[in-house]
Amino acid sequence: MGDSRRGSSSTPQSRKIMVIADPTRESAAALQYALSHAVLEQDELILVHVENNGASWKNAFSSFLRLPSSSSSSTSGSSPGANANANIANTVSSLASEIGQGEGNFLEQMKRICEIAQPKVRVQTECITMDGIKAAAILLHGDKLGVEVIIIGQRRTISSSLLGSMRPGGSLIGSKGVDTAEYLIENSKCTCVGVQKKGQNGGYVLNTKTHKNVWLLA
Repeated sequence: MGDSRRGSSSTPQSRKIMVIADPTRESAAALQYALSHAVLEQDELILVHVENNGASWKNAFSSFLRLPSSSSSSTSGSSPGANANANIANTVSSLASEIGQGEGNFLEQMKRICEIAQPKVRVQTECITMDGIKAAAILLHGDKLGVEVIIIGQRRTISSSLLGSMRPGGSLIGSKGVDTAEYLIENSKCTCVGVQKKGQNGGYVLNTKTHKNVWLLA
């Protein structure tokens, strides 16, 4: 289940893939996974940030990431695919390590990562507001857009793992402290992948409704 890409066909269809975008390490890992394992060039990638009603989403992140120039993205003796994966890893690593410095529009910066890593993929950014539960706002917006895959960064804990395996049909949506990723995984109509990065080069731990704690090499 590690790779969310469809099998090869003569006329592959375009999909809408939503990545939940936040200025966090978990969101950076979700974006890295999406670009390297889920998105195909005919797909549309939608970066969605959810904020509280009335809050500003232009958080302070200048140097949020260091972007490699497109002219220097390849090196002699390396394949284009290997160079692209290296650029993704380096860029997302910079993004995660520089959170909280200066000012900047992190959604636009994350969009630029996508354009460098997957130049043929259509990318759009959206910022939506919520009045109640974040997970509910995401599900509603995903249904509205007709997305086929939701990818969200996940901070795994013992308690969230137990809740994920014990929760009966998502009845705890209104309860305080419910993990957004866990709720989306269990209740999304489309495929939802929770992503946790295992160190710099340790790959990912992935969770879906039918597969739990699957380790995928980077």
